[in-house]
Amino acid sequence: MSRPTQAVINLAALQNNIDKIKQCVPSQKIMAVVKANAYGHGASEIAKALAPAVQAFAVCSLEEALGLRQAGIQLPILLLEGFFDPKELPEIVQQGCEIVVHSPEQVAVLRHYSQPLPSLWIKVDTGMHRLGFSVETLPTVYQQLQDLLVKRRLFSHLACADDLDSEITFEQIARFKKLVQTYNLEASLANSAGILGWPTTHWDWVRPGIMLYGASPILGTVAYQHHLQPVMTLRSTLISIKYYRQGDSIGYGASWQCPKDTRIGIVAIGYADGYPRHAPVGTPVLVNGQRVPLVGRVSMDMITVDLRKVPEAQVHDPVVLWGEGLAVEEVANSAGTIAYQLLSGITSRVKRIVVNCPEACC
Repeated sequence: MSRPTQAVINLAALQNNIDKIKQCVPSQKIMAVVKANAYGHGASEIAKALAPAVQAFAVCSLEEALGLRQAGIQLPILLLEGFFDPKELPEIVQQGCEIVVHSPEQVAVLRHYSQPLPSLWIKVDTGMHRLGFSVETLPTVYQQLQDLLVKRRLFSHLACADDLDSEITFEQIARFKKLVQTYNLEASLANSAGILGWPTTHWDWVRPGIMLYGASPILGTVAYQHHLQPVMTLRSTLISIKYYRQGDSIGYGASWQCPKDTRIGIVAIGYADGYPRHAPVGTPVLVNGQRVPLVGRVSMDMITVDLRKVPEAQVHDPVVLWGEGLAVEEVANSAGTIAYQLLSGITSRVKRIVVNCPEACC
């Protein structure tokens, strides 16, 4: 029997989430962000399931785009960081990918490239202060790219849209609006938080990421408050139950002692699977659908949980680390991180099982 640690990927939940997105943006085109292996969910399976409902996909790099093409995905694919080396351009063109242009170095290469180019998304730094051309330098960049016989669009990224009171977001929207009015190009600004919380960011294209996978992009909220459903349920089983006396220590460093005589459950999940090593005592875990606290330190292959609240628990009983019944946002908050990191951090040794798969993606 194989190790029982699994990430169950529920495509019915994915369909629910794309339906929610369409309710928010009934007139916009949808570019589904499937970078980082679709945030740990499996890019090929997710893209196949989404293909009938979206107009394009977005990934980080050419390598990720090639994986989608090999899986049979024919929709446009945007490379969010553009090209890293001019040698990539022939393959980018051959594969029909679109590129984000964000640096003078990329512009210089493109102006001297002799082959027909894919669509260009000109990235403007409206306040994120990461990649992109400044608002002040955009006229020069636009003029340099105008000589190229290629479709151009405007692109920017929101820095603080997860905070619905963010003044920075209001400023970014105002800057981007002026640019759209000036250049009269198709435009994209809204990420997941923009889709849910900032209707004035929607423009022509939206780029849902984390909300596709059933996690909330808005601070202080969880998915179900936005009618989103978790696509991934990370699950395992109890592989052993031990009885320890009051004062006995559990796990590495003897950092936790039993406050009373205690049943301790050992679960087949650890940081080598992507469970956060820094998750503290008290992080919630579901055993037979009931909440129990993590105790002791997370190790490479196992965690330990206090079973006093589920005295009937037995070896082989099911355990949910996050997903159905336990919001990934809650686990992330307990561990001092974000849902994005937990979902995308699931490692390759965790078997992914796809359920509720429509015929189109099976």
